[in-house]
Amino acid sequence: MPIDFQQARFAMVEQQVRPWDVLDPRVLETLMTVRREDFVPVRHRKLAFADLPLPLEHGEVMMKPVVEGRLLQALNLEANDEVLEIGTGSGFVTACLAMLAREVVSIDRHADFIERTRARLVADNVTNVRLETVDAFAWQPGRQFDAICVTGAVATDPERFGAWLKPDGRLFVIHGQSPVQEALRITRRGEGFHRESLFETDVPYLHGAAPAPHFSF
Repeated sequence: MPIDFQQARFAMVEQQVRPWDVLDPRVLETLMTVRREDFVPVRHRKLAFADLPLPLEHGEVMMKPVVEGRLLQALNLEANDEVLEIGTGSGFVTACLAMLAREVVSIDRHADFIERTRARLVADNVTNVRLETVDAFAWQPGRQFDAICVTGAVATDPERFGAWLKPDGRLFVIHGQSPVQEALRITRRGEGFHRESLFETDVPYLHGAAPAPHFSF
């Protein structure tokens, strides 16, 4: 039986995302507009709106819709903001950021993620995204951003990324030791940073940001 994607999208927003304290009307409108099913791997398209992470290539995942909603809300984006996304992945969050902000730079170390996302954004006539195939730990943007989102977890404090924020810029990052990690909003205040705990979750680590291995004898 064919899936009514529009009805499934409405149910995702109203029964999953909104009850998880995502109340920003712009974020809810974005999640109702961007076609999540077009960014899900074809083999999992019927699960596009399920309350679970979906596997991608290279051991990566597409985050649960509720986590994506909280991420977008935490960034508190304005229409003129410039945003950096670290970890393009499926490209769905990239497309949502593009709808909420003026400009998005999205980076990923996997060229196939970048090329697939580029093709999808071109098909949707999205023109305010720049995509680059780079490793976040071997790259310098040469500029600062109003908001940064990191779509993979980091085991230690993300000082490197915080330096790329403008004054009053917001960083969303998932921090800590799996399986109990903490989603944080970090706001730049002058030369310091204000940290706010948002919720607990568990996602794969960003490449190069996993905990150091511990050996026992």
